Amino acid sequence: MTKGEKKYPMINREISWLHFNDRVLQEARDPSTPLIERLRFLGIFSNNRDEFFRVRVATLNRMLKVEQLDYRIKFSPKQVLNQIYTTVEAQEKVFTQTYVEIVERLKEKNILIIDEQQLIPTQSKFVTDYFLNNIRQFLFPIMMENLKTTDDIEDRALYLAVYMTSSVNPKKEDFAVIKLPTDQVSRFLILPEIDDKIYIMLLDDVVRHGLQYIFSIFGYDTYHSYAFKITRDSELDFDSDVQKSFMEIMAESIKQREQGEPVRFVYDNSIPLPFLKELRQKLNIQEDDHQRGGGRYHNFRDFMSFPIVGSPDLLYPPTEPLPHKGLTIHSSIFREIRKRDIMLHYPYQSFQYIVDLLREASIDPAVRSIKMTFYRAASNSNVMNALINAARNGKPVTVFLEIQARFDEEANIYWVERLQKTGVKILPTIPGLKVHAKLILIRRQENQSNVYYANISTGNFNESTAKVYADKSLLTADQDIATDVNKVFQLLESRYFIPKFKKLIVSPFQTRDFFLKLINREIKNAKEGKEAWMVLKLNSLVDKKLTYKLYEASNAGVKIKIIARAICVLIPGVKGMSENIEAFGIVDKFLEHARVFVFCNNGDREFFISSADWMQRNLDYRIEVTTPITDPQIQDDIWKILQIQLQDNTKARLISAENINRYRKTDSEIAVRSQFEIYNYCKKNC
Repeated sequence: MTKGEKKYPMINREISWLHFNDRVLQEARDPSTPLIERLRFLGIFSNNRDEFFRVRVATLNRMLKVEQLDYRIKFSPKQVLNQIYTTVEAQEKVFTQTYVEIVERLKEKNILIIDEQQLIPTQSKFVTDYFLNNIRQFLFPIMMENLKTTDDIEDRALYLAVYMTSSVNPKKEDFAVIKLPTDQVSRFLILPEIDDKIYIMLLDDVVRHGLQYIFSIFGYDTYHSYAFKITRDSELDFDSDVQKSFMEIMAESIKQREQGEPVRFVYDNSIPLPFLKELRQKLNIQEDDHQRGGGRYHNFRDFMSFPIVGSPDLLYPPTEPLPHKGLTIHSSIFREIRKRDIMLHYPYQSFQYIVDLLREASIDPAVRSIKMTFYRAASNSNVMNALINAARNGKPVTVFLEIQARFDEEANIYWVERLQKTGVKILPTIPGLKVHAKLILIRRQENQSNVYYANISTGNFNESTAKVYADKSLLTADQDIATDVNKVFQLLESRYFIPKFKKLIVSPFQTRDFFLKLINREIKNAKEGKEAWMVLKLNSLVDKKLTYKLYEASNAGVKIKIIARAICVLIPGVKGMSENIEAFGIVDKFLEHARVFVFCNNGDREFFISSADWMQRNLDYRIEVTTPITDPQIQDDIWKILQIQLQDNTKARLISAENINRYRKTDSEIAVRSQFEIYNYCKKNC
């Protein structure tokens, strides 16, 4: 902050993120959400929270240790950690109540989630047979006396701590831990129906039922078991050995992640205290590691894959991806892009068009090269297969695959190796600078000239996530934009080439300054009495400079609407500070992922889509691409879709100091659920 600059308050980013995850929990609590979808939202909430502890809480713990060495930082990690633990504890109570309620509601629908103590004889035999034939082979107990350190316990895995005794010899007892093989078999077992009732058991209880078939040979006949798990610090530490390739360094760092410091220890609250103390001692769980006693079940992220059972009303109504009105399977995609820009709206429209584009390019004799960036690829990726096929057809294919994409490093290393084997040129990762831009560039020879075709997307080239992530994807033959995309690839290939772009806005070179300039223009227009407003749709607003500039714009009279899915450190709606700003988040069937920015510009509206959120990492430490949208029809579609979202009074929650996550009301008496309305809009117009 420069001298004399006004200081504005901001919500701590970690607390703001917890508010976001609470919006996910609200969806699980909402009785209008179909029951199985409610369970899946519990799974999403749990998965989000685990990642939060693995990354953000782990980072705060590291900062806390540095602070003890009198390193000056701008806020107290200890204070923030205490706020986090208090908030998480409160959310956990709501989570447990919600799960119990959903289980009861499912029972009313003749779907029963039962444990091993509720089995009747025929069910017991079925579960025993399943255990012996499908589960037992994956179980490898560690006796407690052989449990050396916490390194024996895998991050994200779920374990049972087993206490066993003998009725013949009461003094005979032992302890063991068993990893549940959720990486090998489903967490859920569907039992045969009885009287039109569906019975489901968790893997935890299937293993509990089968403990006798593991330990009875040692003379034990009574077993008590308690679930526990450890969450580890998952930030990667990189070896600085210059003799190793970055791929080798990354692979070693991924292995070291498994031995990261514990940041959370979660266990079944019913575990006897002496057993818990021994388990903590064996695992070297320290007092400062966040510890929480909970219910019988943990690792609820598996509930994202809860089986599809029962009547259709237990799930969201199906929404098949729509065809794009400007594209048909009988027409060349290149020919259609030459006519005009095309915008795909995922998941409302099909991602298959991108696969089709690459397939066409792989066999088109006029195509001279294909270049592409990847951040996260699907495990069975038809996009990758299309690139491999193009290379086999003799096309020069160049790929930048970001192996630093958090928690997808191993999958991306796999794809790098596979692509290289088929002759695809892999551009090496840039240490310290992640490539988050989503780009395709295809060069064709037309009339003895090079013509570029580009795809710029707000989301990953991933068939799986494209079914649930709401993103924008521009297909264009605008040679200025496509030439700029080519310059991005030149940057990735040369490392030392810092290009000048004609139309694209590229991080880490321009993005913050560009948007500051646009906000300043709105401020100037507002002060001159001209129309001044902006609509900002993004995942997270964290960057201090941009946040302060938005406060300044509000004070100048600029009307600002912010749709932020996750973090928003700005505090809207405060008189004399941000009274002209409204911020809200939408959580529904699809994950809102697109970054879309519209600026009034005194009535001559300017539209942009981007891969970048307004966070320091996206602006300063990543290669990101923002592109203008100039096609009038696409501008109109984007604007009308944004207007639908601005009218949402069903799934939109306010982001504010006083009304955190309160459902947003509008002047309309008609319920507007934006995602469903956008689907209908695209069906008619896009």
